Amino acid sequence: MQSTFADKQPPAPIHAAVIMDGNGRWAERQGRPRAEGHRAGIDALRRTLKAAPELGIRTLSVFAFSAANWRRPEPEVTSLLALLEEYLDRETENLVQDGIRLSIIGRRDRLPARLVSEIARSEAATGFGEVLHLRVAIDYSGRDAIAQATRALIANPDFTKEDFARAVTGDGTPEVDLLIRTSGEQRLSDFLLWESAYAELYFTERTWPDFTEADLAQAVKTFHSRQRNFGGLPAARSAA
Repeated sequence: MQSTFADKQPPAPIHAAVIMDGNGRWAERQGRPRAEGHRAGIDALRRTLKAAPELGIRTLSVFAFSAANWRRPEPEVTSLLALLEEYLDRETENLVQDGIRLSIIGRRDRLPARLVSEIARSEAATGFGEVLHLRVAIDYSGRDAIAQATRALIANPDFTKEDFARAVTGDGTPEVDLLIRTSGEQRLSDFLLWESAYAELYFTERTWPDFTEADLAQAVKTFHSRQRNFGGLPAARSAA
């Protein structure tokens, strides 16, 4: 009997991760300050948040500020952190209205006190959002997250892989299904290393400020066209 569309199971929810690369280059190409590129990147994030749920994305992790970014010039670092604080201040109410739960991953002990307070306020206000889980990585390092989980569990010889995964993510977030990097670079740059072990990687030449809803839809379409075997054989071959 031929199956109908109604008989088909809906696609599993997607955890998408984005390395939002190219903000500074976008600005430089237009002869504008790099800070304007980061501000334009906020607009791209807003577009992505609106488009993500309709594309089946239920968790979205984005790389906003890496542990390595402290090595950038001090004025740029100060501008980036101020922009993050401004984003939380202005967008929290919109996140609540749109049903988006916000979590910040990464270290907080090196961040300005005002930013830490704004993070706590935003996380508390959005805690009941069920449409989308937005995870923003600030002062984040995938290697550090793995090392910290190791230190936390080393005294417990009976810990499982699941225990370790929860320790790495901090909140039991599922592994990354689709990892997108913009601006033509093709590396992970210490982002979600444990969670991306079997992620499908999607690279685009488009800089992050130019990334649109259509670009996100194309990335998801490409993801669904790939066969994920997780180290095994394709279903057709394994049944032969």
